[in-house]
Order: sequence, then C-alpha cells, then structure tokens
Amino acid sequence: MNATEEAEALKMLFRNQHAFLIPKIMLTASDLGVFDLLMESKEPLTSVTIAERLGTSPFGMERLLDACVGYKFLQVERKDNQTLYGNTNLANLYLGKRSPRTQYYSLKFSAEFTYMRAQHLADAVREGEPQTYRINDISTRNFYEAFYRTESGLREFMKLMHEMWRLWSGVVLNAFDLSHFPLVCDVGGCTGALANKCISLYPNSTVTIFDLPEVVETGKKHFVSSEEHRITFHGGDFFKDPIPEADLYILSRTLHCFADEKCVQLLTRLHKACKPGGGVLIVERVLNEDRTGPLEAQIYGLVMLLITQGKERTPSEYNVFLNAAGFKEIQQKKTGHFDAILGRK
Repeated sequence: MNATEEAEALKMLFRNQHAFLIPKIMLTASDLGVFDLLMESKEPLTSVTIAERLGTSPFGMERLLDACVGYKFLQVERKDNQTLYGNTNLANLYLGKRSPRTQYYSLKFSAEFTYMRAQHLADAVREGEPQTYRINDISTRNFYEAFYRTESGLREFMKLMHEMWRLWSGVVLNAFDLSHFPLVCDVGGCTGALANKCISLYPNSTVTIFDLPEVVETGKKHFVSSEEHRITFHGGDFFKDPIPEADLYILSRTLHCFADEKCVQLLTRLHKACKPGGGVLIVERVLNEDRTGPLEAQIYGLVMLLITQGKERTPSEYNVFLNAAGFKEIQQKKTGHFDAILGRK
C-alpha cells in the first residue's frame, strides 16, 4: 500500500468509525426544524439566525450545521464576511418534515429503534435471534409485537412505510405490466400507499389491503380516503385466516421479515387462493447471487437479524420459495432501490 492509498484507507476508517452518528445528525437537524426553516426562508441564513429562530444555542447549532455541510445535507457560502447555510436538494426533498417526499420517520426508525438494537449486534450474531426483547423491558422477540404494543408505535411504523411507498410504489408497480390482474390483494399492505398508486396506474384494478386488524383500523382512519371505493380492507392474520381471492398478490417488503419455512407457508397459502392465471409480485432488496452486494441489501440483512426472524435473500432463494409454493414462469427485474419478482400460477 502506497502513501496515497493508506491516506484514503485511514480516511475511510475514520468516517466508518463515526458513521453511527449520521442518522442522529439528520434526525436532530430535522427534529429541531433546520431543514424546514431553510426551505421556507428561501434564502441562506447564518448559524446565529438559525439558532435564534429555532431556540437553540448558537455554539451548538454551528457544530450541527457544519456536520450537515460535511455530509452534504446542507451547503455553505461566504457573503459579506458571513457564513450562510442553505439546504441541498437532498434536504429539500427528503429531510424537511414538511416536504411532501419527507423520509422523516425512516430517519427516526434508524436513529432510534434500529440504533438501540444495534448495541446488541454481537448477541444477535451469536444467537441468530432478534434483540427486541433486550430493549425497554420488552419480553418479546417478535418485531410486530414490539412495534404494535402501543398506538403511537404502530402509527409511527405505518408512517415510515407510507413514506417509503410514496417514493417507490410507482417504480416497482411499473416493473411488469400488471394491467391483466384486475383484482389485487396487497398482503401486509399497511397504509395503502402502494394500493393508491396501483389504482392510479391501472384504472381497471381494485385493491384489497390485507393486514392485521389493528393495522387495518389505523389505515382506514388515518391514511386512506373514505371516498376511494376501489380500495377495500380485510383484517386478519395471513398465516392463519382465509386469504381474500385475487388475480395478483403483492408482498412488498414482507417476506424478508420471516424465516424460510414461514415464507414458503405464506406463498403456498397465496397460491391456493390465487385465481387461475394469476400471480404473486414480491418486492424486496435482493442480494446478488454471489452475495457481493448491493450494500443496501447487506446492511438491511443485519437490520433484519436485529429485529426479525428474516433476512435479505438472493434470486435463487426466492425462486426456490416460489417453486415450492407452486408458482412458475418466474421473472425478476431491478427497479433501482428494490427488485420486483413476478411468479405465475
């Protein structure tokens, strides 16, 4: 290793050593209102002005703003001997809480829920078990029970999912032509963000959101318009209760929460309920066959280890599941952030 390569290696080492601070930096700036203030001001501001308007210390605010500049959440300029801070496009789009495309609850999930459990990563690796039960005297290892035990926890998780599918639903639903599947069932459909996009892309479709009763009630109350008659709700446990009949079942970020045998069990139940000629659409972060990446899937594999019994998988692993359940004519397409896998009955 020459001197230049060693310098780059040490720089990467330093950044990685402190990478745990990144979600906290983003969440703190978002919580304090930095990104919203700069978005609404329509002009860059000094750290003193930002601190005064947000009620913080100028000293602390300047440190936070400088870190945001370093990570390219904010941009900086010098004018009239003053340092002025402004949002980058990233901040305007995703970090301000009032942005239509905000990812605030995704940040909150990473900076709080996942971070706390990451303190027990070594235990998760040793045991091969989620670490939810170690936090705040929660006795369960079940991710859903940990989140859904309070109404506020359920609402926050659903907001996270709503944010994500507002960004990605159109991309994944356009991966294949789904127009010949008029009756769709979104299994684990949560807030209905994906269902809303489905009926806008495919005017002849109707969508049933099949999820736990408490999720269904919250979804109807807070997320889906009562005027949208092409979306219906069906409460139940998709491992135990009858599956609504459909031409197409969508499993978006669902299978990665479960162990292999549970995935096959669920897919088998969907195949039995599926209309002839129908299919199942799986949306997941899929690992390369040689497991060399993508990094997003590898990172989320550790997140799943910490909080669920599931994992991220390779294309061949999903093919095995689909074949075992009876689905054939399997196709896969990359959509950028997620992969879409379509199996036919």
